[in-house]
Amino acid sequence: MDIQRSEFALIAKYFQARTAQNQTSSFSATKSATNSASTQQQFSSSSSLSLNSENKSRRDVAVSIGDDAAVVIPPADCGIAVTTDTMVAGVHFDDRVPVAALGHKLVAVNLSDLAAMGAEPAWLSLSCTLPKINEEWLAEFSSGFFKAVDYYRCALIGGDVTKGPLSLTLTAQGIVPKERYLTRKGAQPGDRIYVSGTLGDAALALAAQQQRVQLSDAAFSALEKRLFYPTPRVGLGQLLRNLATSAIDLSDGLAGDLSHILQASGVGAHIELHRLPRSKAFAESVNSADGWVYQLAGGDDYELCFTVPASRCGMLETIAVQAGVSVTQVGIIEGNKGLRYFNKNERCDLQLESFSHFA
Repeated sequence: MDIQRSEFALIAKYFQARTAQNQTSSFSATKSATNSASTQQQFSSSSSLSLNSENKSRRDVAVSIGDDAAVVIPPADCGIAVTTDTMVAGVHFDDRVPVAALGHKLVAVNLSDLAAMGAEPAWLSLSCTLPKINEEWLAEFSSGFFKAVDYYRCALIGGDVTKGPLSLTLTAQGIVPKERYLTRKGAQPGDRIYVSGTLGDAALALAAQQQRVQLSDAAFSALEKRLFYPTPRVGLGQLLRNLATSAIDLSDGLAGDLSHILQASGVGAHIELHRLPRSKAFAESVNSADGWVYQLAGGDDYELCFTVPASRCGMLETIAVQAGVSVTQVGIIEGNKGLRYFNKNERCDLQLESFSHFA
């Protein structure tokens, strides 16, 4: 069948063949945890497309690609967390993004949502709207896509391909024990506010791409990797199930995303600006005040923000080491509603808004 004329042939060549191996596997929550530097190096390395997936089929997938619907069998006493994200050409990415990185990022941003719920990533459904069939583009995209899928031990179980303006949609489903999932609701006054990793790297890289700031070549290269290859904190999210009182993934910036926790929990907070974690490349490229804007309102971090009672902070340090992820306390939950900023005990009046598609 001519792939240039059939979406079924396209699916068979670039997506169905990658899920054809029918072997069993299992994995633990902590295997997904890794430090960002090694993960980015692995994902950004180039390799030729292989139509045989490195990932063994999950034994909880009864029916996969090739039927009218997939059938999955979740474990007993577990719920299914479901999230969907769309990436649109000209809105979320442009020609500066390597096509393989686009495949990786589509997976990563969805798994970051699952991480914020404490869910183990399991099953993915991919829908592609393509202006035309470009086999070179598809080979690069599916290579980056399946590297991430294989690394996080997920299974692609279905989706759709149609013609139109370039748009990519992924639905990710994860497994989480009943009554142990994390939500945005539950933060209490006195809880400490933590973030994983470093903040602002991707936003600063985007600003440099758009020539709004000037960076050294070394700094730009390091920061751009964070923009192209975000690391979803799936291992940390699962370890936080019995520790955190609330959690959210940082996709639109700390200021806006933390505000969702505050609203859902009916509380307020203060953030200590001097504590916001910075990578070496970020710290060497911007001053404190400019850096705060990127860290609080830049977006594209795909780190976790979560709240932990003071009595559990010691336990958090232990599980952070286990997950191989740095965590930083950046503030405290308060009873008075609203979000307030301080720099070394001095109140700062910052008016910040997170990214909005319709602003």
